[in-house]
Amino acid sequence: MGVVNVNKQNSKYRWVVFASVLFAYFIIVSQRTAPGLISDQLMKDFNMTASMIGLLTSIQFLAYAGLQIPIGILSDRFGPNYFLIFGTLLNGVGTFIYSIAPNEYILLVARLLVGMGDAAIWVNLVLILSIWFKVNEFVGLLGLAGMTGSFGFLLATVPFSKWISDFGWRPPFLTTGVILCFIGILLYFILVKIPQRHAENELKAKVKAVKRRENTVVLLRRIFSNRQAWATFCCHFGAVGTYVGFIGSWAVPYGMHVFGMSRSGASQLIMVGLIGAIIGAPAGSWISGRLHSIKRPYIAFHVMICLSWTAFLLFSGKPPYFLLNILFFLIGFGNGASALTFAVVRQSFPMKEVGVVSGFANTGGFISAVLLPSIFGKVLDHYHAAPSSVGYHYGFIIPVIFTLVGFMGGLLIKEQRQEMRQTELGTN
Repeated sequence: MGVVNVNKQNSKYRWVVFASVLFAYFIIVSQRTAPGLISDQLMKDFNMTASMIGLLTSIQFLAYAGLQIPIGILSDRFGPNYFLIFGTLLNGVGTFIYSIAPNEYILLVARLLVGMGDAAIWVNLVLILSIWFKVNEFVGLLGLAGMTGSFGFLLATVPFSKWISDFGWRPPFLTTGVILCFIGILLYFILVKIPQRHAENELKAKVKAVKRRENTVVLLRRIFSNRQAWATFCCHFGAVGTYVGFIGSWAVPYGMHVFGMSRSGASQLIMVGLIGAIIGAPAGSWISGRLHSIKRPYIAFHVMICLSWTAFLLFSGKPPYFLLNILFFLIGFGNGASALTFAVVRQSFPMKEVGVVSGFANTGGFISAVLLPSIFGKVLDHYHAAPSSVGYHYGFIIPVIFTLVGFMGGLLIKEQRQEMRQTELGTN
C-alpha cells in the first residue's frame, strides 16, 4: 500500500476527501445530542417515563462504545471507505425513522441504528486521514476534525432548538435524516468512484495484505497487552468521558439547582464548554507541533482538566461565578485537545492496526461517558435530603478520579521520534 498512499498523499484531491468527510462528521455529531432538546416533548407526545428517555440516550452510546473495536478490526482489514459510507447512511436512516416514529419502541430502534452508524464514523475518519495525508500533516488535521465535531455539538444547541421551536420536532429530524442519506451517496462517489484510477494498485495491495492477515484473537491479545494502547484508552477515558458525561447529563441541572439559574442560563455553561472544545482541538495540535511532542502537552492538558474538576471540590461544589465559567472553558478545552489520543495511535502503530487501536482508545472515552452520569446520579440520590450543593460536591469526586486515570495514561505514553516513525510507517 506504500505506493498508493504516497500518490494519494501528494494529490490535491485529498482536500476534497478531507472536506467531505468532515462535513459528514459535522452533521452526524449534531445528532448525538439533538434528541436531548425534545425530551420533554417526547414524554408528552408518547406518555414516556424519564427512565425510557434515559434508555433512549444510553442505547445509542452503548451501541457506539460496543462496536468500536469490531469496527476497527473490520476497517483495518477491508478498508475504511465503505464503512464510513454505510455508517453515514445508517445514521440518516435512523434519524429519518426517528422523525416518523409512531411510538417509543420505534424511537428506541431508531436511536440504536443511529448509535451503530455513529460507531463507524470516527475510527474510519482517522483511517481515511491516515491514508490520504502524511504523518506531519495528520496531527494538525486531527485538531481541525475535533473542532468540527465541537461545531456539530454547537449546531445541536441554539440553531437546532430554534428550528424545532418554529416547525415542531419532526421536520428538523426528517430533514437531517434525508441530508445524511444524500451525504452517504456523495461520499460513495468521492471516496470510491472518482479515485477508481487507483483501484488496480489498491486491489493488488489488498491481495498481498490478505496473505499477511493476522488471526483476530492474536491481534486483540497483542493490543490488550500493549502499554501504548492502554495509554490511549486511559487518556480518552479521562479527557472525553468526564466532559461528555457531565455536559450531557448534569451540567444544566447543576446550574439550575446550585446557582439558581434559568434553564437557558444554565445552558450557557454548555456553550462555554463547547467554545473551549472548539479552541482546544486546533490549539492542542498546534502546541504539539511546536514542541515536536505529543506526550508533554497532553500530560499538561490532563493536569489542567484534573485541577479544574478539583476546584469544584475545593469550593464545596459552588465556585464563584466568574471561576465557574473559566472551569467549564478549561474542561472543554481539554476535551478538544483529546484529539491528540489518535495522533499517538497514528504515530505508534503500523497502518494495518490504526483502526482497531483507534477503536480501543475511543471505547475508553465512551465507557467513561456512560459510567459518569449513572454514578453521579446515584451520589445525588444519596444526598437528596441535603442542600443541592452537597450532593454535587461529593459527586465531583467522580470526574476527579476519572481524570487521574487520564493523567496516568499520559504518563504511560511512550513517545516515538517523529522522523523515525515517518520513515517506518511509510513502508507499511
